[in-house]
Amino acid sequence: MIGTTLLRGVGTDVAGTRDSLVQRVTHFEGLKTNARLPLHIKCKKGRRRGDMRATNPSLRVEAAIETNPGLNGGLPPSAKTVTLESVANNSATPLSPNSAKRHADENIRDEARRQGLANPPNTFSAKYVPFCPGIETDEEYSIDEVVYRSKSGALLDVQHDMAALKKFDGAYWRDLFDSRVGKTTWPYGSGVWSKKEWVLPEIDDDDIVSVFEGNSNLFWAERFGKEIVGMSDLWVKHCGISHTGSFKDLGMTVLVSQVNRLRRLGKPLLGVGCASTGDTSAALSAYCAAAGIPAIVFLPANRISIAQLVQPIANGALVLSMDTDFDGCMRLIKEVTTELPIYLANSLNSLRLEGQKTAAIEILQQFDWEVPDWVIVPGGNLGNIYAFYKGFQMCKDLGLVDKMPRLVCAQAANANPLYRAYKDGYESFKPVTALPTFASAIQIGDPVSIDRAIYALQNSDGIVEEASEEEIMDVCAQADSRGMFTCPHTGVALTALLKLRKRNIIKPSDRTVVVSTAHGLKFTQSKVAYHSSELPDISSRFANPPVQVGADFSSVMEVLKQKLSLQ
Repeated sequence: MIGTTLLRGVGTDVAGTRDSLVQRVTHFEGLKTNARLPLHIKCKKGRRRGDMRATNPSLRVEAAIETNPGLNGGLPPSAKTVTLESVANNSATPLSPNSAKRHADENIRDEARRQGLANPPNTFSAKYVPFCPGIETDEEYSIDEVVYRSKSGALLDVQHDMAALKKFDGAYWRDLFDSRVGKTTWPYGSGVWSKKEWVLPEIDDDDIVSVFEGNSNLFWAERFGKEIVGMSDLWVKHCGISHTGSFKDLGMTVLVSQVNRLRRLGKPLLGVGCASTGDTSAALSAYCAAAGIPAIVFLPANRISIAQLVQPIANGALVLSMDTDFDGCMRLIKEVTTELPIYLANSLNSLRLEGQKTAAIEILQQFDWEVPDWVIVPGGNLGNIYAFYKGFQMCKDLGLVDKMPRLVCAQAANANPLYRAYKDGYESFKPVTALPTFASAIQIGDPVSIDRAIYALQNSDGIVEEASEEEIMDVCAQADSRGMFTCPHTGVALTALLKLRKRNIIKPSDRTVVVSTAHGLKFTQSKVAYHSSELPDISSRFANPPVQVGADFSSVMEVLKQKLSLQ
């Protein structure tokens, strides 16, 4: 094409006339072979974004040096510059359209190494600090240390080098994250690791354990919104559409990847352990199986669904079924991990929250970086409400958006210590004995992340609501009959939405996101019992049992006429 320079890229091709592409291509020492870096093409009219990888690995557009977070400091003194036109016309440095193709003997990790995507120069860092907002402390720990609490017993938080991240504006981060969506490039095809710089920036890509989790569906709940709550802009972020059927995958890829790194560094870790009400054990066992790391799971006997129980068993975990509740399992696993070199995987470990916060960033991406008015999150151990807060807050602090949504934490009435504290103005918090609930993953009476949750809600003008068992099952039936097929935890969040709409706190036109934390297919037992009207103390108002009918034409027609209101 006469007058056009085309840079063949692995990601988005970048094209423009020679007159409009007025930047330079720079050669400098020290880049890995076939390095591929995100870049901004600065044209006379507007800005283009894309990825360039030339056959000559040392050729780079100057703007890439200035804006890429892996290459601070501008151009080195020894840099040799040539014009873009000379690169296009120089047969010694051809731009091969086929160089991006994976070799026959490569996997995607190998391909990333060859292209220089794996482990580009990095200037970002993260560390553990005590979670004590408003209190000055110089206590900190390396991410590579096995530590779960501060010296005073406080929870830890992962703190990123925000000064380094702020060297790049919000537009840069939006473009970078958007450029990675929907790709199979290792490890950025994951919704979590596409935000690697904000998650675990220093981990080697070869240590990452991922099944390309995240990038979950955000769908418009049109009928439920219109018919049940009178809303036109209701959305569901379906985190249950994931590898093991729950949002726990988002955090577990980060935690197990770090364990993989620690074992490679020689840390004497025998395996990874967790207490679980079901979904955590499913995620842990799957990621450990993918990495070849032993998983140990403590489960409360007879308190989780068969679908939840079978996952860790099928994935080869050592499953210990105990005659206690989740809180009892949690106490035991904490004692065990102080005696044995087993890495603790519960949300006491703040690494998981780094993965879970990416769901908040995804919501903003999926709305083209517009901020919803409300986000409603089911809460049990309460790490997730803080993770969503952290994801939204980072986007605001780094200039991707200019405000925060209001957060709602929804609890089952049978396990509602946060709700009780909220009603008391957070003046005091008292653990409760959690009673059985269909929302079994949040049947937790003494949540580990209570302080994190209160902080997140106070700083987002947040609200806490509760849902009874009958309310949970009824709203699930209403949602299911409108095509949603929700888990009971989503039912807790939908109940909170119903109550806030009835009080007109959430307005009809407010853009609202309900976070669905698990897939309904994990909870078919309770759905069958509901539609069979077999649940004690629940009237099953919206039950839809099968109709028994004789196997003859007249009987079938009689039923159809009755049910379809035919004359």
